[in-house]
Amino acid sequence: MKLRKIALLAACVFGQAIPAPALALDSLRLAVGAPNNWDTSIPEIGKRAGIFAKHGLELDILYTQGGGETMQAVISGSVDIGVAAGTHAVIGAFSKGAPIRILAAGTTGAGDLYWYVPASSPIKSFADTNGKTAGYSTAGASTHITLLTLIKHLATSTRPVSSGASAVTFAQAMSGQIDVGWASPPFGLEALRDGRIRLIARGNDAPSMREQTVRVHIVNANALSQRKDVMRRFMEAYRESYEFLFADPKAIRIFAEYSRVEEELATQIRDEFLPKAALQPDRVLGLENIMQDAAAFKMLAAPLSKDQLSELIQIPAAK
Repeated sequence: MKLRKIALLAACVFGQAIPAPALALDSLRLAVGAPNNWDTSIPEIGKRAGIFAKHGLELDILYTQGGGETMQAVISGSVDIGVAAGTHAVIGAFSKGAPIRILAAGTTGAGDLYWYVPASSPIKSFADTNGKTAGYSTAGASTHITLLTLIKHLATSTRPVSSGASAVTFAQAMSGQIDVGWASPPFGLEALRDGRIRLIARGNDAPSMREQTVRVHIVNANALSQRKDVMRRFMEAYRESYEFLFADPKAIRIFAEYSRVEEELATQIRDEFLPKAALQPDRVLGLENIMQDAAAFKMLAAPLSKDQLSELIQIPAAK
């Protein structure tokens, strides 16, 4: 009897000494437009800070040339979530039956987007771009809609050209392949500071863009219906990462390392281009104007009904 008790005690002690198997993290595939930008960095910052892992999630992040490519990746199902897709194009694609839903608001206002020319260019302002070419990333991206809105607002005959991501666009603008380039911080700020390029317009120069959520984060409809709890936890982790980005000095250091910029420049981006209110994730603003613009630019045949908007916008409630 005594030997049996000793054996049982030894088994218990031995069992406690064996570490419990680590719980597997749920994996999510993300397509992110415009790598290294402040607004699109939230998943990467949260991942590096351990926030998504704390919520039981592992992120596999793929970077694209812009919102158009991001949306196509979500529609095809090759990724679960798309970060920073152009809201106008998302609404248009949804109206045509694309299997996408809005999981979160991304960026409200277009103050981070800017258009520039080489320092030697004769173009002094956007009003001088009649007949000239101006770049945007991909069709349907926020850069595309914002450029079209600028052209409409300033009544110019500027010719929009899909020029790809910021770095590719910069090469085209500096070599004269296009007349006007586009960028979003941190890209181009050093060139502006050094006088190699001149800023001629910002997205918010078109007043109608200021109160619109120009970029949203989208989810494949099938992934959302099949993995609701995972998407809910993604949004919990995203909100926590968003708060961390603006509240904790460590976030600036992580962003600076991730984007390969100086911490001073990272702080400038936050304070001058993308303040906290611009990235609030829980409400898509300016829907009426967004739908009007989408119709004017032939992306939407008719405004969505309230029921359609309820089906499209499925932001999980915050705790």
